[in-house]
This record gives sequence, C-alpha cells and structure tokens, in this order.
Amino acid sequence: MNKYENKKKEIRVLILCLIILLVIGYELIKMYNNIEIINYSKVPAERLSQTIEEKNNEDKTVERMLEDVTESVVGISRIREKGNTIFTQDGVSQLGMGSGVIISENGYILTNEHVSGGKNTTCYVTMEDGKKYNAKVVWSDSNLDLAIIKINMRSTFYAILGDSDSVKVGESVYAIGNPIGFEFQKTVTSGIVSAVDRTIVFNEDNKNSNNTSVKSTDEEVYMSNLIQTDATINPGNSGGPLINNNGEIIGINTVKITSAEGIGFAVPINVIKPIVERLEKEGTFEEASIGIFAYDKKVIPYLDTSIKFNKGIYIAQISMDSPAYKSGLQIGDIILKIDDKDLERMCDLREYIYSKKVGDIVSVTILRNNKEIVVDIKLTKKL
Repeated sequence: MNKYENKKKEIRVLILCLIILLVIGYELIKMYNNIEIINYSKVPAERLSQTIEEKNNEDKTVERMLEDVTESVVGISRIREKGNTIFTQDGVSQLGMGSGVIISENGYILTNEHVSGGKNTTCYVTMEDGKKYNAKVVWSDSNLDLAIIKINMRSTFYAILGDSDSVKVGESVYAIGNPIGFEFQKTVTSGIVSAVDRTIVFNEDNKNSNNTSVKSTDEEVYMSNLIQTDATINPGNSGGPLINNNGEIIGINTVKITSAEGIGFAVPINVIKPIVERLEKEGTFEEASIGIFAYDKKVIPYLDTSIKFNKGIYIAQISMDSPAYKSGLQIGDIILKIDDKDLERMCDLREYIYSKKVGDIVSVTILRNNKEIVVDIKLTKKL
C-alpha cells in the first residue's frame, strides 16, 4: 500500500469520526433543549409566596364563615332587663344568662336548659341590634342540658347543623358566645377537639373530682358522650355553638372545668336533630317515651365496678306505669338494640326515640342472665 492510499484511508476515518461527532452533538443538543432549566435560587421565594397566598385564602374563607355564623348567635336571659343590655357582670351566673343559636328561618333557637329554663317557661332573646323578643321553651331535657326556644320572627340568617358522629380528635373548632356579658357578644375562640365521648360527673355541691361548674342538683348527675375541646368556654358561652371549619354546628357548649385551663365540653348535635326536623316540618313536637334511663359502659364504673358488659346500655331506672315497666323490662337489663339499631350509648337510644311518635311500637332486644330477649314496646307521651 502506497502513501497516497494511506492518506485517503486516514481522510475517510477522519470524515467518519466527524460524522459520528456531529450526530452525537445533534442528539445532545436535542436532549439539552428538552431539559427544563430551573433557577433554584428562586424556588424558595416562589414556594413561600404560594404558601402565603394559600394561607391568606384559607384565612379569608374562615373569616367569612365565622362572620356568617356569628349572625345567628343571640343572647338569652330569664329576665327582661329594662336597661341598655340584658346582661350584667354577675347576671351570667345568678340569672342563667347566656347564649343561643338560631337554627331555622322560622325562629327556633337552640341553647342550654340551664340558660333558658325548662319546657313551657318564658325567657328573653336579645339580637345583635339590641332588639328583644319574648321566647317560649318548646322542648328541653335536663339530662342533656339542651333546650329549644321559639321567637316570633323570620330570620334570614341561621346556622346549619353538622354531623357530630364524624367529629375527629384534633380537628379545628370554634366556640361562639357571649362570655361574661352581652358587652362581649359574639366572641369567637378557637381550638381543637381534644376528645370525644367524654363522661363527667356532678354531685350535690356542684363539684366533683373535675371541679366542673354547672347548676346545683340534689344528687349526682352524669353527662356522657360529650365533645371535649380546648377552645375557651366562659360562663356566658353556655348555649352557644361549637362549629367546625365548614361553619356547621357540631355541638352546643355547656360546661367547663374550672380548675384547669382549656377543658370545656359541648353536647353533640346529632342527638337533637330529629326534634329540630319535626319542629321545622310540623311546627310541634310531642315527645315519645319508653320510660327508662340507661347508662353507657363508660359511665357504669362510676356507679358499680362489679357491673361488666361489652356492648349495649345498662338500665338503671324504670318509671312506674311506663311502657318499659308494663312490658317487663327490669333494672339491670342490658339493651342491645332497638329495632335494627345497635346501641352503644344512651344518646343512641335518645336519638332513635326522638325520631318516633307517640303510639309507635318498637322492638327492644335485651340481655338478661346471658340470654337475649326481644320485647315489643308501645311508646307513650313523655310527661
């Protein structure tokens, strides 16, 4: 092979190498153009800006929600004050003054019984603009410390009832009411749900190991199935709503622990829903009764540590001449279910009975001496 041929071969190899390099270069350029170039120095600021914007939007949503709900919160008193306000500094504790929340456009208001008084009594409602209305207690239950009162007015603002059975520990809640007096009307405090299904006990001198403040009674009172919250609840907050992030009522504020900060309780809203629905549809509510009082398994240890059961509710009292008494139910029976509804809490039984009418027949499954017995009971009017 001569020099000339060697030179041609070298040229061909060089050209081939150049072609290969050009192809590789072209592919690299294509790949580089498809890569998204990120300026990492700007990422933290952009993300921070986005986070701040989202937080501001969230705050604005909460602000609007609270503004809407507070429109439905009112002041309630058992006396009519002739001055500029129905509330005085000591009136909250002495006269049962507190809060309530409008729950329908036709003037139904939900509150505590210890604020409004018992059924058929009269109380007085003060609106935000200072207008006062006579109100009648159309329903109340001292065991729940709940009452529904009625004023003669049409309301364009009323609160929506939520689902207290779906409440979870840790979720954000807001308490609204009139702490201390009406001068601090519609005060909003925030917190979280600290616990659910709490039971608290009161004795005759208005205190127990929890030092809970509530109206005096002649014997121990057990309040169960309560929602515990660390949202600040003061005496005038009684009867006001506990609401979730959607602005729905999940409970009615009722009591607080006086010996500790950040421990308050609300009655779950679901128990009273059937009554509210009947009142809105029919304008009246005749309460049916089975004639018993039963305790949850969480309450029984306060009464008798020897009583053990895994499910159901324990019958502790039976009224004479009640349908339960006439049907053969006994103290000590465990009610497992009513019709097809399993019972785990006393409020489950209350909620179901509230949905029935006087004269309805319910089928009750009880456990007695380790044997299940089914009893049919005809509900009568609660006296």
